[in-house]
Amino acid sequence: MKKRVIIFSLVLFACLSGNIKAENPTKPIEKDTLKTELGNMVISFIGHATLLIEAGHKAVYIDPIAQNIDFKTLPKADIILITHEHNDHLSTSSIELIANPETKIIANKSAQGLIKNAQILLNGESKTFGDFKIEAVPAYNIVNVGGDGISYHPKGNGNGYVINFGGKRIYMAGDTEIIPEMANLKHIDIAFLPLGLPYLMTFQMFADAARRIMPDILYPYHFDNKNPRVLNDLLKDTPIKIRIKRMQ
Repeated sequence: MKKRVIIFSLVLFACLSGNIKAENPTKPIEKDTLKTELGNMVISFIGHATLLIEAGHKAVYIDPIAQNIDFKTLPKADIILITHEHNDHLSTSSIELIANPETKIIANKSAQGLIKNAQILLNGESKTFGDFKIEAVPAYNIVNVGGDGISYHPKGNGNGYVINFGGKRIYMAGDTEIIPEMANLKHIDIAFLPLGLPYLMTFQMFADAARRIMPDILYPYHFDNKNPRVLNDLLKDTPIKIRIKRMQ
């Protein structure tokens, strides 16, 4: 018994001193593979609002934040999309971990000067990089505002993005509520919509936005500890395929 106590104490000391690493709490990243005209597209659900799309031998990151993730285990970025400057979407240290001199970085106008070598896209503008066309679309609040009456996400600042690749159109909504401009989004194959208050959408707003866009596949994201399975009931009368993935 005494020997067991001594061994346990030595192991505990080693863990605390860093000689033996404690178990990594990070869970494996969930992924989906989708077919396009140019081959498979793999989407990795990294966490919160951070996503990785791998297609055409390119890696496209959306709002990369290194939270419970070792970016050294993931591919270097060919394209990085930043929706807006809030610190749960823009991290210069995270960008530095995945960028190289050839990485193309697209950001909203208020991120100008915060990210080295970023190209600014305003709502309605687009850029093409090889087989990828990136469209910047509006993302803003109408209902949800702070105590000072100022919108958490003012109109004309933040970007959502529509990524065009291999005949597919993927809508990354960014931080937004349901907005009139969503009616202008046509032929969306895959949509990522944010969920949660006080900054984003209620379940009903989310369902109404989904009906406005009518994607083939819909992923809730940015939902933290909310239970997005409620959406199955709210959208059961539509052909939309809801896929719920763990975002760490």
